[in-house]
Amino acid sequence: MAAAGSASWQPQEEGLKEICGLLEQQISPYSSADKSQIWQQLQHYSQFPDFNNYLVFILARAEGQSGEIRQAAGLLLKNNLRTAYKLMSPAHQQYIKSELLPCLGAADKHIRSTVGTIVTVVVQQGGILGWPELLQALVNCMDSSDLNHMEGAMDALSKICEDIPQVLDSDVPGLAERPIKIFLPRLFQFFQSPHTSLRKLSLDSVNQYIMLMPSALYTSMDKFLQGLFVLANDPAAEVRKLVCAAFVQLIEIHPSFLEPHLKNVIEYMLQVSKDTDDEVALEACEFWSAYCDAQLPYENLREYLPRLIPILLSNMVYADDDESLVDAEEDESLPDRDQDLKPRFHTPRFHGSDDAEDDDDDSYGIWNLRKCSAAALDVLSNVFGDEILPTLMPIIEAKLSASGDEAWKDREAAVLTLGAIAEGCINGLYPHLSEIVAFLIPLLDDKFALIRSISCWTLSRFSKYIVQDSGNKKGYEQFDSVLTGLLRRILDTNKRVQEAACSAFATLEEEAAEELAPRLEVILQHLMCAFGKYQRRNIRIVYDAIGTLADAVGEKLNQPVYLEILMPPLIAKWQQVSNSDKDLFRLLECFTSIAQALGTGFSQFDQPVFQRCINIIQTQQLAKVDPISAGVQYDKEFIVCSLDLLSGLTEGLQGGIESLVAQSNLRDLLLQCCMDDDTDVRQSAFALLGDLAKVCPVHLRPRLSEFLDVATNQLTTPKLNETIAVANNACWAIGELAIKVRQEISPVVMTVISCLVPILQHAEQGVNKSVVENTAITLGRLAWVCPDLVSPHMEHFMQPWCISLSMIRDDIEKEDAFRGLCAVVRANPSAALSSLVLMCKAFASWDEIRNGELHNEVCQVLHGYKQMLRNGAWDQCMSALEPPEKDKLSKYQV
Repeated sequence: MAAAGSASWQPQEEGLKEICGLLEQQISPYSSADKSQIWQQLQHYSQFPDFNNYLVFILARAEGQSGEIRQAAGLLLKNNLRTAYKLMSPAHQQYIKSELLPCLGAADKHIRSTVGTIVTVVVQQGGILGWPELLQALVNCMDSSDLNHMEGAMDALSKICEDIPQVLDSDVPGLAERPIKIFLPRLFQFFQSPHTSLRKLSLDSVNQYIMLMPSALYTSMDKFLQGLFVLANDPAAEVRKLVCAAFVQLIEIHPSFLEPHLKNVIEYMLQVSKDTDDEVALEACEFWSAYCDAQLPYENLREYLPRLIPILLSNMVYADDDESLVDAEEDESLPDRDQDLKPRFHTPRFHGSDDAEDDDDDSYGIWNLRKCSAAALDVLSNVFGDEILPTLMPIIEAKLSASGDEAWKDREAAVLTLGAIAEGCINGLYPHLSEIVAFLIPLLDDKFALIRSISCWTLSRFSKYIVQDSGNKKGYEQFDSVLTGLLRRILDTNKRVQEAACSAFATLEEEAAEELAPRLEVILQHLMCAFGKYQRRNIRIVYDAIGTLADAVGEKLNQPVYLEILMPPLIAKWQQVSNSDKDLFRLLECFTSIAQALGTGFSQFDQPVFQRCINIIQTQQLAKVDPISAGVQYDKEFIVCSLDLLSGLTEGLQGGIESLVAQSNLRDLLLQCCMDDDTDVRQSAFALLGDLAKVCPVHLRPRLSEFLDVATNQLTTPKLNETIAVANNACWAIGELAIKVRQEISPVVMTVISCLVPILQHAEQGVNKSVVENTAITLGRLAWVCPDLVSPHMEHFMQPWCISLSMIRDDIEKEDAFRGLCAVVRANPSAALSSLVLMCKAFASWDEIRNGELHNEVCQVLHGYKQMLRNGAWDQCMSALEPPEKDKLSKYQV
């Protein structure tokens, strides 16, 4: 290709022709050429230093070529610059920039737009400092009276604002002020342009700065708000949508700016929440949830509720073009399309009380006006509670009583409304709950699939209360009707209903727990029947329902009659799914719950399951470094799910896992996973380490010091907040190891304590509750096994430690922690004197210490202090306690 010297660079005619020919073949739908070969040829050309010069020449100057070919050259150039701009010679960079600027005002709109995209990439790669001429060119175009120039500049500017807004809010040498300050007045000016495109692009550009709020925008806020009010009733829907988006962002991020104008803004948002354009109405409806989340008085909204609620309800009726109406016709015999199978992510194990929930709720469809309005109503019902019922109920009743096929969408919306307010308005609805449920049950058999599916969801929203009421005869009959109704719908022929019923049933399972035991046989028959007939997408939800059932009923599942229904189909699937098939994730999760529920009852299945987990982890660790040898692409989810299943097995089989661990290389694989660079892998690895420490520490001993060092490293990381779940599990694992290996833990005790103390000291500042609990417990376990090492330092952490210990629920882990407390206090009683009141409160946090040995230790500690403190000091300490706390301490004879 041609030699390069920036100013004198000229393309060779032959090269130009060849590239244009290739681009034409690439974009032509009628070309018989092999597209992948053309792509390879273009990639080959990309290796020539001046190939990108050819592309910008074709984009900017090849007047004889079609707009499509010029655009294709521009898009290829954009992609090349993303990866290669910084590697290009300055002369080539300069040539490309000099060719782009005159094209900002090109006559062809598509060329202008492509140029705007490339300009943004160049700024992204080379910074605004690397292209001083750009800012002036943009200003000149914006100030010109030529529409093409104004539009071209605004197109480029809006893309810069969207992708890299911070570059315009930074100091530029040679400029008296930041670029954003130069552009803002011009953007505000364009709000009043007669051209829709300029109004839209300018408002869109300013909106990108609401989150960043540079001082230039902060000081011109009045001007911005005036501009928004001018554009509020713009004839163009795309502009009104941006006005709504601005108000939503302002109420979320800087509500104080809107406070003086609140009445006007609310009036406007009411009006546009029923805009004829659905996208405008959708953007407007986001405002109501955002308002409730903002720190603004709810009072301001109260007077508008009678007007707002009917609008939201009207929006909740299916639109004629809603994609769900098409999906709703999908019969179970239709195979799933690939796009229906969304990727899903496994939540790694977290040791603690507030386990992360895997919320997979609305997997059907995209966010739309109907869903947004229902979400707004849900939020409003949680804020205003039963106050909204007098406005709401007459509308619901009217919609529910609308008869005839043509009114089915109104009936469906009314059922959706009941589900949306189920949580917020429960006090007002509760007295009528049995009538509401009695009304919903027949709708499970409605002729319209979407009424059947929404009735499943709404019943699930009330499931907590349905289960609560099942203690009396009438309540139990109703619970039974709901349960059998949902089981019937699980076997519906409509995919949408299958999904809703299965998800609703999983929610009911969580609430009902062991109440399900008498119905286990019929439940399992329905779930396994669904397992046999569902397509791939919905079978994932059956896995969840089976796993949730196992979690709910626990060891009651361990009966031969149940296992004969449950296990053969799962084992058949287990044998059929390959180690690289992502459907294996749900199966692994499902087996995790079953293994934990069955306990030792799982031992008949344990060997092949254990071995497969080991194989998967090994294969994936190899795939990480050498995918070709491994024969699969690396995917950390396989490792995480396998580690979690091994944890489930360990928890279920207890000591029965020992022989499996002894015959495997799990110890070495686990150590490798504990050092992995991925936080999810480490999180699950430390959960398994803690579980193994409880039941077979002997197999960890040969590499104990390495495990302890790696676990301790998780607590010393500078960005602890970003990996808090890993630190939590590592901390818990150290505590479990400590009580098993006792003195062997001593080399890391001081390092671990120096990491744990700051977590306790900052417990008030919103640190995760489980992390604080695990920290307090591990500190106690270390104190129990090494009191001589811990006690000299106890005055540094005694107060926050006692506060944290008093928050923990009574269990074996709390017992261990209090043994540690007693041990260090006996070793160094004077250091704990200043925290004595808090220590007494911690002792009083027990409902009952069932362990006789610990009970005696607490008695000794308290009696020791009572004897130590003379002249009324003990009574003074007691007077600082609440009466219930004093009562609790009386159990220890003080």
